[in-house]
Order: sequence, then structure tokens, then C-alpha cells
Amino acid sequence: MFFAHRKPLLSAFFAVILTASFSAFVSAQDESEPDPLKIFNQGQDAHEKGDLQSAIKFYDEALKIIPEFPEAEYQRATALLALNRADEAEKGFRRAIELRADWTLPLATLGSLLVRKNNFTEAEKLLTKAVELDEMNSAAYVALAELRLKTKASETVLKDLLAKLQNLSTKAKPTASVWAARGALERALGDKTSAKASVKRALAIEPTNSYALSEQIEISLAEGDFQRAVSDAQTLVKSAPHSASAKLFLACSYAESGNPAEALKILDEMDAGNAEVALLKDSITSQGATDVGALEKQLEKDAKNAAILGRLCGLTRASNPAKSLEYCRRAAEAEPNNVNHAVGYGAALVQAKQFETAAALLRKILGISPDNFTARANLATALFQLKRYNEAKFEYRWLAEKKPDLAVTYYFLAISHDSLGEYMDAMANYQQFLKLADAKQNGLEIEKVNLRLPTLQKQIKENGRKGKNNER
Repeated sequence: MFFAHRKPLLSAFFAVILTASFSAFVSAQDESEPDPLKIFNQGQDAHEKGDLQSAIKFYDEALKIIPEFPEAEYQRATALLALNRADEAEKGFRRAIELRADWTLPLATLGSLLVRKNNFTEAEKLLTKAVELDEMNSAAYVALAELRLKTKASETVLKDLLAKLQNLSTKAKPTASVWAARGALERALGDKTSAKASVKRALAIEPTNSYALSEQIEISLAEGDFQRAVSDAQTLVKSAPHSASAKLFLACSYAESGNPAEALKILDEMDAGNAEVALLKDSITSQGATDVGALEKQLEKDAKNAAILGRLCGLTRASNPAKSLEYCRRAAEAEPNNVNHAVGYGAALVQAKQFETAAALLRKILGISPDNFTARANLATALFQLKRYNEAKFEYRWLAEKKPDLAVTYYFLAISHDSLGEYMDAMANYQQFLKLADAKQNGLEIEKVNLRLPTLQKQIKENGRKGKNNER
């Protein structure tokens, strides 16, 4: 999901050129006739203040006086685009290019719009021409990045384009969109650290830049940081209230954060004919479904539907671990960049008692998303079952820091210390468990701890604080 990232108003330099180009017309004009340049500038003023309707009115007036006025056509088109009137905007950009074929600004902007409309062939021609005419045309390179990512270009092509954006970002004043496009390419090439840094640079320049916010949301969703994704998506919608893509990001963020009702509320107000809207609706509905048989029938029609596979992964985990494992694996393969499917697969491996495989996968996930609580919890379980208590206790400590009121964490942390002969630490965590445990939910564990404590107390007295097997 991408946006138009170009600033609409003409540069001061271009305004000087525009003034010069109209000097002959103005000198020959009857003083009683309206001044098209003055009207155009009124449009510019309204445009800059965000009064797009008034801006369009002024541009229209200027065009009535001078029909062959490419600058007015272009500015009118950018205002229409900001109002989400893309088809009308497209006509305006085409007219501006018709009047001035070598003008790179409408070439780049129309190219970007056509990328959004999935007209990739013509978009590539326009954007290629723009960079041929101006090799430092940052707007065209940003649009090319969107094009290459949407058409899943090869790694070689992406690296070549990234090199050009890296060059642009070393110049005096790279735009926020240049940094954002650079981050998008870095993320696609697997360099998540650089991608985050580039997006951060973009937002430092322009905190509401749509491309940068979009990238940050993508990163947050991939890492399971849904709260941040929702917050950034709300900012995106506020800054681009007419953008369907912004609303889709917000709906997706709500859905992933466990608020499908709010997500569907947003989608219900959008164009039902939009393929992405329909797809996300189906995905959310599938995630809320509980009928395994019905979901499996849906899957027969769409075998690689990641949303259905992910839902089946969770629904069958307790009743059929082997089936759950297969669904989880397929979900992870269908959407390899979706950390939630990978975590689900890791959890299914734990459920299936494939602890070594689970631990290896979950460690990879945590390398990408270190704050994913579910991944940490499953890794702790896998390591505990493998009797790798030194590693397990590190994970349980992390879980206890994040959720200090979760009783069961202290139970397994205590056993890990106990198994390592770290008796004082074991005692402290057993006691914390008893303090937090619920008699109904944790009855069996409470009984085991109470049976263990007298012997543990003797071992502490006999072996001292460290314990005979303590390697600390």
C-alpha cells in the first residue's frame, strides 16, 4: 500500500520562471481583463493553506483565460489527487505533459499515480523518461522504488535502485520520501536494521510523511508491535484522511491488535469494490471464525490463503497437534514476512514436542522481533523441556519483567533454578509463585511447591547460599 509523497506546490525558482514566461502575455493584456498569473497565485495561496476546493476554483479560472497553461493543469491535478479524485487528477497530469513533454515534475507524479493504479507498464515508461531527463529526480526514483517493490523485481534490480537512492540521500537535503523509499528497499532486501534507521531519518525530517509512516507500520506489524502500528496508522489517517491505503493500514493494525470490530467498522465505510478492502474483510472474518470444517472448505478454494491457514493453525492446536503443525507451517510459507505465522508455527512445534526444532525457529524469530512475548514464552517452554535450564531461566526472567503478575512464570523459573542447584533463587521464585497463584487454576502446582519447600529449606541450610551445583 503506497501513497503519493510529493509536495504539491511549485518551488520559488519555478515561480520566477513562470513569472518570466507570462511577462509578454501580461504586457499585451487589456488592464480590464483578469490577470491569469494573479489568479494562479491565489490558487497557490489557497493550496498552501490546505483549501483545496478554492485552489481548484482559482486554477480553473486561470485555465479559462489561458487553456494552454501547464503549471495550472499540474497544480490543479495535485489538488484533485489530494482530494482522492485520482481519475480527474490523471487527466490533468496528462494534459500538463501534453503541453510540456519534457517537464519532469508531472512525468514523475503521473508515474507515481499509475503505480498506485497498478498500471505498471506506462508508469515505468514515464518514470524512466523522468530520470533520463533529470538523473537527480528524487520523486521519480521514489516512485520507481514503489514500482519495483510492487512488481517484485529481482534482488539485483532492487540493489541497483537502492544504490541510486543511497546516492540521493547523501546529498545536501534529501527529502523524507527519499529516506522512506530507501528504507522500503532495505527492508525488502532483508536489512531490517538499516531500514529502521532510514525510516527514522525520514520521520525526523517530516513526522507525517505518508511513505515513512507506511513503512514504520509495516515494520511494526511484522515485528508484532501492534500498539505502535495502530498509533502510527491513526497518525497516517489524520494526515491523509482521503487515502484508502491509510484507512486499510489502520484497519489491518486494529485487526492484528485483537480489535476486529473496529477494523470492520472502518472497512464497512470504504468502497466494497476495492479488492484490498474485500480481501482484508475476508481475512478478518476468517480470523474470527471457529468452525474448523467451514474454514477447511474455504481453504479448498484458496489453498494458500494465509489468513485461513493461520486461523486453522490456532484452532486445531489443542485437538489435533499434527494437523495444527501442518497448517502453521503452510501459513508461515504463504506469508514468510508475517512474524505471527512464524510464531504460530513455533508454538505448534512446541505443542508437537519437537522442542529442538522449535527452539531454533523461535530464536530466529526473536532475532527479528526481540520483544515478541509469545515467541519468548514458547522458547522458554522448549528450552525447559530440553532441560537447558540455564537458557530457560533467562527467558523466564524476561517474561517476569514484562508481565510480573503472571504466576506460572515464577513456577518454571523456580524449577529451573532448583534443577541447577541454585536453591536460594529457587526459594524466592517458589514463594513469589505462591503469592500470585490462583488456587483453582494452579492447584496442582501449588501442591507440588508445598511438598518441595521443606526439603529445599534443608538443602539451603546444608549447602549455603550458592548450593553445591551452583555455577554462578
